[in-house]
Amino acid sequence: MKSSGAAKLLYRHLFLTITSILMIYPVIWWVGASLKSNEELSMPGLFPSKLMWNNFTDGWKAVPGHTFTDFYINNFQLEAGILVTTVFSCSLVAFGFARLDFPLRNFWFSILMLTLMLPGQVTIIPQYALFHHFGWVNTYLPFIVPHSLAGGAGGTFFVFLLIQFIRGIPRELDESAKMDGCSWFGIYWRIVLPLTKPALVTVLIYCFLWNWDDFFGHLLYLNSVDKYTVGLALRMVNDSQSAQAWGQLLAMGLVSIIPCAIIFFMAQKHFVEGIATTGIKG
Repeated sequence: MKSSGAAKLLYRHLFLTITSILMIYPVIWWVGASLKSNEELSMPGLFPSKLMWNNFTDGWKAVPGHTFTDFYINNFQLEAGILVTTVFSCSLVAFGFARLDFPLRNFWFSILMLTLMLPGQVTIIPQYALFHHFGWVNTYLPFIVPHSLAGGAGGTFFVFLLIQFIRGIPRELDESAKMDGCSWFGIYWRIVLPLTKPALVTVLIYCFLWNWDDFFGHLLYLNSVDKYTVGLALRMVNDSQSAQAWGQLLAMGLVSIIPCAIIFFMAQKHFVEGIATTGIKG
């Protein structure tokens, strides 16, 4: 019986190992291709005979007048504004729906949930016309302002996620705080917000990843190279040279995913905890 169980365990781990290698193979090819010259890209083999490390240094300065340092700074500035406004607005709206009893609460919550079913393509034109009228085109305001109102990419989903988590927090804590003279905002700020840390970390991870990869939104609203993000800079690397240096493009593409990978692996524990506890307490 023990030998049979050990054999099953061995086969299972062998299967998972082979599957993992197959899943990670495109990334391994990507790493090897980023170190190849144009001539070697068409040849078989994962890695070149001579490693072209200059693909990374030359690609970093491939955009005339700028380096990828400028684009990373722009991206992180945009992400910082979006993350701060998203956490505050979505948690505040979620607290209102989960804790406050106001007229037509269920109706407004239904309207909020209906927006999840609204395709983003439907709102692109009216949103662009509105932001153009406000003079916000070629600024970061079309990304930050909607998130400050619990909107933007995934705002409704974040509110729903936080509502389910807050509903699992005992209401007795609210009653105790009220007896001590705490206001509703004080309950939100001093009690509920610290207890929603796992869910907030989940919101931060999702929000960072979705907005880092929002190539279409950045392409739509940003016109000046000085305000370009990393995704738009990669497009310029692809278009700025007549003889395309594919190694440089692949190298910069590989570097562009490093922040997302670091954020995910550093916060993976909180991410899993936030998803699990939200599902259980909902």
